[in-house]
Amino acid sequence: MSILINEKTKVLVQGITGKEGIRATQFMQSYQTNVVAGVRPGKGGETVEGVPVYNSCKEAMQTHPDITISIIIVPAKGAKDAVIEALEANIKLINVITENIPIKDTAHCVALAKKHHATIIGPTSIGIISPGKAKVGMIGGLTSEQFSKGNVGIISKSGGMSSETASILTKAGIGQSTVVGCGADVIMGTNYVELLEMFKSDEETKVIVLFGEIGGTAEEDAAEYIKKTNYPKPVIAFISGKFAEMLPSTTLGHAGAIIEEGKGTRAAKVAALNSAGVHVVEVHHEIVERVKELLE
Repeated sequence: MSILINEKTKVLVQGITGKEGIRATQFMQSYQTNVVAGVRPGKGGETVEGVPVYNSCKEAMQTHPDITISIIIVPAKGAKDAVIEALEANIKLINVITENIPIKDTAHCVALAKKHHATIIGPTSIGIISPGKAKVGMIGGLTSEQFSKGNVGIISKSGGMSSETASILTKAGIGQSTVVGCGADVIMGTNYVELLEMFKSDEETKVIVLFGEIGGTAEEDAAEYIKKTNYPKPVIAFISGKFAEMLPSTTLGHAGAIIEEGKGTRAAKVAALNSAGVHVVEVHHEIVERVKELLE
């Protein structure tokens, strides 16, 4: 098992004719992921990397009704309309790669997705990979050599650190079940709690690693959920941004890295996670030793 995607995943790429859409398609195809269709209004009938292009999601679904996920890689001003189009075409899993989407647009899309009983990963997501099965988005680039198949689930706000965290585990001979780049905007389509809930039911996942950042309350919410549910699987967390306390007037990190009235600090997150029984590490590479201990 794995979460969100597997070897049966069939991908639609909204924005496939753009430079980044083509790159993402090449990355996914290099991992043998089944990219079955692309969408770009006015470009229907063309092909990109051998993938047929349609004018709309509705047209694509008429020919490929078994599409399981759409990745959205369009300019920020068009992302809201792209999400709405995917939802109205009855696509239940959407991975939004696009960055700099207005907060009000993301809020509208997340609320609409709930009405459609659909899941959004992102925005500002690097993608998702279930090693040895499939990947979507930009994660891993052309080689994906950072990833290997195993029993560790990874959830990360940071795209780069999604790969780095998997890489240090892979080098130690420890593989991953699914790695999710959930994005680090102010509003997350799917938050830590929802992803922990998915990993809880996944028999393949034995340990979960959270890569968190300063700002927001996602980590505190996860801690409350873990404590309240007596979460049955061990969770390891690394919270970046320790150095930010030394630069209080400097703007750092992702859009969601906002600290207000003392909320969202690294210290508050570490305290909350520790109180929930989460294994919090101070240095990123300590994750490897803690995972080894917990898998034994």
